[in-house]
Amino acid sequence: MQYSDTQYGDAAIPLGHAWSSPFAKWQGTLAETPSLDLAVAVTSRAMSDRDIDPGEVTGLTLGWTVPQPEIFYGAPTLAARLGATGVSGPMISQACATSVAALQAAAHCVESAGGVQLVVATDRTSNGPTLTYPAPSRQGGAPVQEHWVLDSFGRDPWAGTSMIAAGEAVAGEIGATRDELDDLTALRWEQYTSALANDRAFQKRYLVPVEIAKRKGALVLDADEGVRSKERDAIGKLPPVGPDGVHTFASQTHPADGCAGAVVTTVDRARELSGGAGIVRLLGTGFARVAKGRMPQAPVPAAVAALQAAGRSVTDVAAVTTHNPFAVNDLYLSRETGIDVELMNAHGCSLIFGHPQGPTGLRSIAELIETLRERGGGVGLFTGCAAGDTGGALVIEVTD
Repeated sequence: MQYSDTQYGDAAIPLGHAWSSPFAKWQGTLAETPSLDLAVAVTSRAMSDRDIDPGEVTGLTLGWTVPQPEIFYGAPTLAARLGATGVSGPMISQACATSVAALQAAAHCVESAGGVQLVVATDRTSNGPTLTYPAPSRQGGAPVQEHWVLDSFGRDPWAGTSMIAAGEAVAGEIGATRDELDDLTALRWEQYTSALANDRAFQKRYLVPVEIAKRKGALVLDADEGVRSKERDAIGKLPPVGPDGVHTFASQTHPADGCAGAVVTTVDRARELSGGAGIVRLLGTGFARVAKGRMPQAPVPAAVAALQAAGRSVTDVAAVTTHNPFAVNDLYLSRETGIDVELMNAHGCSLIFGHPQGPTGLRSIAELIETLRERGGGVGLFTGCAAGDTGGALVIEVTD
């Protein structure tokens, strides 16, 4: 069946076929595991658990933002290691919007050629590379060096400011108070802890444990690592990150390592692969830029663009998840769209579980799918900021 009211007429994820690894803290359990090795371990387990035949995969889209060993050959190497020999596809790097861009690419592939597209997003912010650029004309021929992760966190070359400065600038412009941001952070913590109830029953709907054989034993990660309690009384006592600031270390996210994935195919094939459980229609994607150094504002126009592409409005949306590296992101989104902050991120968000960049959005999309699934279906919106002043958004519908 084709749908003429949406950007994508025949692209869907089989219900249950979007997943994520747990996220590991920076310099934690996954710090010495290259992200391609992590992708092989997590994706192969996810495919096995879902009875996905690697031989049926016709294309692979690999999303990553931090260079890793052998990443030049990333997509074809990953496909071959998964058993999908003869398959390749694009490698996409769009900072924190990488997951949306990868799903967009896969949807276009499905609509142009059909088949089963595998999307994998993987990143390791731990032990990011230090790049050395030859500069023979400099004094003494001294090279130029760049630490891929730390330098990117510290300075947006277009705006000339750091990421935290962007968060503080937007907070100042909308008059956000410290109490408002602490209240929102504590709410996000309560929502995350709700996903831990009944032995993490909600998270186990989509989380895939990491199990990697080592010479001595095995590396195992079956739950998020490095998540810190953000109860209201405790975070209210923290000092601001900068002088006269309103964000603390609690009201901003932490870097992490992880991997996420999804299967994208035609509506009919998605129904077959789901075994009658239902499908997740991809309705529309949107990307946007705002003023330089105003990153927390970007999810709003990105969401508007995605909703327009999907032929939907905010009032059609039953659930929302966000990538919110700063608490002000969600406060701004709420004020501009009218979406209550309590209606966003019902079971957690990157503000709490961390941010490995490429896979961050796909994990939140998997959570969005499962949130809609437990509510009986409906339209969902994911939106989040990306590097500097950009954002990406996706509109989906969980249906039968």
